[in-house]
Amino acid sequence: MSTTHFGFKTVDERDKAKHVRGVFDAVASRYDVMNDLMSAGLHRAWKHYTVTVANPQPGDRVLDIAGGTGDLGLAFAPKVGPMGQVVHTDINEAMLSEGRTRLLDAGVILPTLVCDAEKLPFPDGHFDIVTVAFGLRNMTHKDVALKEMQRVLRPGGKLLVLEFSKVAKPLEKAYEWYTFNVVPKMGRLVAGDEGSYRYLAESIRMHPDQETLKQLMREAGFGHVDYHNLTAGVVALHVGIKC
Repeated sequence: MSTTHFGFKTVDERDKAKHVRGVFDAVASRYDVMNDLMSAGLHRAWKHYTVTVANPQPGDRVLDIAGGTGDLGLAFAPKVGPMGQVVHTDINEAMLSEGRTRLLDAGVILPTLVCDAEKLPFPDGHFDIVTVAFGLRNMTHKDVALKEMQRVLRPGGKLLVLEFSKVAKPLEKAYEWYTFNVVPKMGRLVAGDEGSYRYLAESIRMHPDQETLKQLMREAGFGHVDYHNLTAGVVALHVGIKC
């Protein structure tokens, strides 16, 4: 039996996706509100920066993996225009449903499908841009998922991974106290679910740091990889170019 981590717990790797699904099923309806509260609205600036770095052009094809409630899809759609395409995906049906409803309320209709990032149902070289925001850390086999993202990109295409990362050393203690003490209590009060937000804090600690993720992306076949620390490394945006 192969094992992996689910937060600080060790689980059968075949069961991790089920555990992650349970977390996001529980928080889907309050996900956006909690994001605003936990980050003091900064997640919107991080995502805006991601779209700016992606620099989508009219006619581009964009794949948003772990697209959740549709923030990036909503931002990319007007930039690629009617000749382009944004595909909104997530492995979690509850999150995808929230996102699809939000997009429709905004008058935006995107192809939306449930799919596993480790087994993307798209042909080689199909997309100009692939994004994954706050989803990679929940994937069981990050190396497999990154190779799949590389596969579906055209040569010269960009992968953008926005994810929690290793915060600057002077802020480590304060950040740890906040994520392990404040965030779970906030989750209990706002989303009625303390456990899911404790998993969030644990999953951040278990996620590869900036340099480790950079190396994973290189091993997945990206010829050029760089990263941008945002908010003192609370999150990092990794950008990989397929050569």
